[in-house]
Amino acid sequence: MSYGTHHKLVYMANQIAGFFATQPEAEAAQGVASHINKFWEPRMRRQLFEIAEHGADALSPLVLRAVPLIKRPAAETPPRSETTI
Repeated sequence: MSYGTHHKLVYMANQIAGFFATQPEAEAAQGVASHINKFWEPRMRRQLFEIAEHGADALSPLVLRAVPLIKRPAAETPPRSETTI
């Protein structure tokens, strides 16, 4: 994952958290997770998990509380090459 992609996903996740930070604390993390589950494609969610595991200091505390509530996508499988016989 490139630095630009990493930075953009962190920015987006923190922006979402900023919006939900106005909600009651019990609902805020669920709101962040729900938004990411609905609107982020699996590749983006996969990258967010990588960031949370390796560079979590850039993510807001609210995003970090939401991470366990986010649906973890299946591992990415490489495309199959087509062979003809």
